[in-house]
Amino acid sequence: MTVLLELENAHARIGGAEVLNGACFSVRAGELVALCGPNGAGKSTALRAALGLAPLTQGVARLGGDEARRLSERQRGERAAYLPQDRSIAWNLPAVEVAALGAPFLKGQAAVERARAALDEVGVGHLADRGVAEMSGGERARVLLARALTVPAPLLAADEPIAGLDPDAQLLVLELLRARAAAGRGVLVSLHDLSLAARFADRVVVLDQGRTAAEGAPTVALSPGILKTVFNLDAVWLEALDGPWLAARRLSPHG
Repeated sequence: MTVLLELENAHARIGGAEVLNGACFSVRAGELVALCGPNGAGKSTALRAALGLAPLTQGVARLGGDEARRLSERQRGERAAYLPQDRSIAWNLPAVEVAALGAPFLKGQAAVERARAALDEVGVGHLADRGVAEMSGGERARVLLARALTVPAPLLAADEPIAGLDPDAQLLVLELLRARAAAGRGVLVSLHDLSLAARFADRVVVLDQGRTAAEGAPTVALSPGILKTVFNLDAVWLEALDGPWLAARRLSPHG
């Protein structure tokens, strides 16, 4: 499979503090990779650095085989769609106009049609002409996902796309991302819900204190040992009809 994104030996600092300390992972065409880890593990920074949106003090990020920092903004946009964790939108634009921003290389009706199709996919097609400032946070999150889905790039990277959504919407979002991977795109998504990561991802990358603590098939990367040392959980995986589910309890301060 074609390697669409690579992050190698990544080191980064924010405000003098080291937030990445040798993180490594890759994403290939046709797979969904979940980036997991506790709060402050460096997931958002690693995702942004991999896309060339955050500077590295050491290491390299590649998009489509080329060093990301050497690509122009347009070249990065042609290779990767990005859904950030921040869901703020400065202007009260209609949802269809926000979604159409994901297709900057299309003009006029073609961009509008693609935007409306993406809004339908995420279940808010009926809100296409409503201003985003007049929507709930969950509705606005779906509009921003629709914008990312309109980008005709081989890679889609999403930072906590299901945060704050109700269970039905969470499953819808992950099903859409899973479908994109099945259609041949690469998908990188950061998640806190480990059961959903195991259910939908082909591979899981676990970050801890800026390092790659584990990588592999979901229940391998999220082994009982990693769940204990990284996530402070005493946990086992159970097999359910729709995939693995995590049965866990929080460890006491004394283990």
